[in-house]
Amino acid sequence: MSGAPETEFMKKELGIFILLIVLCIIVSAINPNFLLAINLQNLARQIGAFGIFSIGLGLVIITGGIELSVGSMMALLGVLLSMMLTEQKFGVVIALLACVGVAMFLSLIHGLLITRVNMQPFIVTLCGLLFYRGLARFITKDETKGFGTVGGLDFLRFLANGNLFGIPMPFVLLILISIVTWIVLHRSVYGRYLFATGRNPEAARYAGINTRWMITIAYVISGALTAVSGIIFAFYTNSVSPANHGNAYELYGIAAAVLGGCSLRGGEGSVVGIIIGAALLQVLRNLVNLLGIPSSLDFAVMGAVILIGVMADQLFTERRNRRQVVLMRESARADMRTPNPLASDHSGGTGEGN
Repeated sequence: MSGAPETEFMKKELGIFILLIVLCIIVSAINPNFLLAINLQNLARQIGAFGIFSIGLGLVIITGGIELSVGSMMALLGVLLSMMLTEQKFGVVIALLACVGVAMFLSLIHGLLITRVNMQPFIVTLCGLLFYRGLARFITKDETKGFGTVGGLDFLRFLANGNLFGIPMPFVLLILISIVTWIVLHRSVYGRYLFATGRNPEAARYAGINTRWMITIAYVISGALTAVSGIIFAFYTNSVSPANHGNAYELYGIAAAVLGGCSLRGGEGSVVGIIIGAALLQVLRNLVNLLGIPSSLDFAVMGAVILIGVMADQLFTERRNRRQVVLMRESARADMRTPNPLASDHSGGTGEGN
């Protein structure tokens, strides 16, 4: 991704960033409590926790797919983590690796069903949404699981609720993960192949790209990032209700990715844009809280955000297509006006006698 396409993405990111700054100014003007250190820390913590799995969702959307099971998967991982640490007395490292492994395995199944069985991503992940939520409720008998005061979990509590030099740890993790993902997506062969797969899978396949594995790997990465966010959310709340934990989180991730410039058609998106989109969405939620608006309107905000983002993407794509058609016509006219040196040479040879 270079040249004109990269410039267009930079324009998108700049526009979203300016919108974020303007929104922050408006929110702080409406309620000066927005600028309080405690509120900014809480906001950064939310941006970090939601931004991590939003990056994974963005990778999936770039392939032209969708992932709807994120929230339910977090609920399942949360209760499994609690049960392993408090009931089965697993070691912390083993429990964490098990959670990440389960998430990656389930996401691998999603990828294989989509690429090998040719099932629609919407159907596969919708079934995952229902199955994981139901499984979490079944194995816990619909009881809330928590971590209580179990010892040896101070580091995990620090990751969820602690600060590093005043910066919330989830936000620090988001920055570290973003740097790695940015390199993978924008400066590696895999990233180029992923964008090519999202833009035109058939052309990418004819070019020798293993599009099946490109898509499957994107789902596996998304699963791993979902596990990281799931662990953070579990220790942030210190309890996991299988019926409600992570409810509709996939919508937050999709909204953040769409706001950040990811096209639901596939083939477009950037890590920086996704982070800005996640920040913009959390500022909107923070505005709702500061104004005392019922939290139930969060879903209305998300719906409006996704609708506006898709509409903007549609308008942007149509304008870009029209510009490309105009450029192609101008190029064709220029070629027609250019004289052909061979056609204008009527000498029939070198001009020497025969």
